Amino acid sequence: MNFSLRTFAMTDYEQVVALWHNTGLRVGPTDSRAGITRKLERDADLFLVAEVDQRVVGAVMGCYDGRRGWANHVAVDPDYQGQGIGTALMSELEQRLRLCGCAKFNLLVARPNADVQGFYEQLGFESDDVIFMQKWLQ
Repeated sequence: MNFSLRTFAMTDYEQVVALWHNTGLRVGPTDSRAGITRKLERDADLFLVAEVDQRVVGAVMGCYDGRRGWANHVAVDPDYQGQGIGTALMSELEQRLRLCGCAKFNLLVARPNADVQGFYEQLGFESDDVIFMQKWLQ
């Protein structure tokens, strides 16, 4: 199966949000058009999509804060899982983070999605004993 990777464009927004919903990812207030536009102002080249026949079938929203790189909202259409798309997205993001000078690459896995842990372990990620906390400012 042939697929291509490229940087996200706002014209992909509806397809990517539909993909996130289709894969069970929680789409929150910061995933609005305005939120994604703000994200793109910072590091647009780290938001990647995978396409098959001009249809978005995978996505990863990467970011780099100057110290750590992050993978957010990693998703592959269930019909295309197991075909190397997720691995290719993560590999490309890792390569782009290295070019930024990033030394540590992080990601969070929501408990309802814990079955993906093995996939990330195959890519070299390790679990860490952390307590994740958050506070919404808006």
